[in-house]
Amino acid sequence: MDQSYLDTPRHAVAVIGGACSGAEAAEIFAKAGIMTVVFEQNARPFGKIEDGLPRWHARQRSQEYVRIANKLKTEGVVYVPSTTIGKDVSFADLREWGFSAIVLANGAWNDRKLRAVGATEAEGNGLIYQNPFIYWFNHHEEESYAGERYDIHDGALVVGGGLASIDVVKAIMLETVAAKLRERGIEADVPHMEHKGLAKILAEHELTLDDLGVKGCTLVYRRSAREMPVAAFKPGADDAAKEKTMNVREKLMGIVQTKFMNQFSQNTLPQEVIFDDDGKVAGLKVITTRIENGRVLEVEGTERVMPTTQIYASIGSVPRPIEGLPTKGDFYAFDDWDLGRMNAMPEIFGVGNVVTGQGNIAISRRHSKRVSNVVMEKYLGIHEEPLDEADGVMKAAEGAGADAAEAVMDVIDSKEKLGSEQLRALFGKAAARHAAVGYEGDLDAWIAANTPPDRV
Repeated sequence: MDQSYLDTPRHAVAVIGGACSGAEAAEIFAKAGIMTVVFEQNARPFGKIEDGLPRWHARQRSQEYVRIANKLKTEGVVYVPSTTIGKDVSFADLREWGFSAIVLANGAWNDRKLRAVGATEAEGNGLIYQNPFIYWFNHHEEESYAGERYDIHDGALVVGGGLASIDVVKAIMLETVAAKLRERGIEADVPHMEHKGLAKILAEHELTLDDLGVKGCTLVYRRSAREMPVAAFKPGADDAAKEKTMNVREKLMGIVQTKFMNQFSQNTLPQEVIFDDDGKVAGLKVITTRIENGRVLEVEGTERVMPTTQIYASIGSVPRPIEGLPTKGDFYAFDDWDLGRMNAMPEIFGVGNVVTGQGNIAISRRHSKRVSNVVMEKYLGIHEEPLDEADGVMKAAEGAGADAAEAVMDVIDSKEKLGSEQLRALFGKAAARHAAVGYEGDLDAWIAANTPPDRV
């Protein structure tokens, strides 16, 4: 940053999280003349685009990377990588730095816990959560990958029902079949297999799942396919329009099953994890449900055990706790959930998934100029063409970031701007973090240096 920038009195805002919502807010602040310091926990600022959007969406991921990086290169934005608030910088200290406002755009990285008896004991013994699993799926083929590794068991159960759970199902099926094909000396490229679909891939080699000895995984959902949140009702939809949307949902799920060869157990609610004598997962006790006035009700006498040695929980994400930031249950304790405001901390604003708890990647309806089932089909991998939206798929996150930026500016407009001495002190603290992590201010060079050559 040109040091002369610090000579003009202006507001300064901290943004925690440099991905979609955070980058959008940062760009808006900077263009309004506000000094914006973006704290990112990772080296690269791409968040769930990199670690949550499955790697078969390679083109879309690359496009989103460019969009985010360009926003963070706006004059007035100070990018601070590899800095976790609550760890590298305490939240209490950050509040003392003197920012006009602090925006929480750090996403939802913790998984909601599976609500079933024995779930806690099952962790590490056959129960796997979505976020670390998809992170592994996206990076495990890289030579530099040093994270946790997963051995996928055939016949796994995936508990969920949203887009993220379908991603988990696809990743399991693709990895399972790819491993079996490689055992037969057949080349198996997972992104290529995702595009063509397992049914076509196996047909090309005159093989079936039975030939490979594969049972496949099963998606377990407490409601029906018609109620899956994979296609949204249009605003103001009447009963006929809603019926049409529910028919689309059912059709989409049917195509997913046909193309990726997974099973689907709908109206099925998990109750208890079953263990073997060694304390490992041996099954999942479930009960059939019925829906009445939107409520999920258990059907008495329909309990059964679904045998499995592995359960994947994909039932939503929640923010990671930050010491010093009040929480209520799994979420930050906002008093105003629309703006992510806390009465006790009036300088704090929440945006995106820290408020909604939606940690999965979803196609936005709220901020899109059009509602397109074709886009949804491309995301699900059931369209002939891959996902390739030039204007991005994270319109909801960007729109939320823009809304937050507007709200922040409305509030701080009445505050006194920071003087040169205060701005220089803030910049000095950010520069100290730069020195600690080795960042020299060139975002493109930093990203290049922190991108493994085999990043997929």
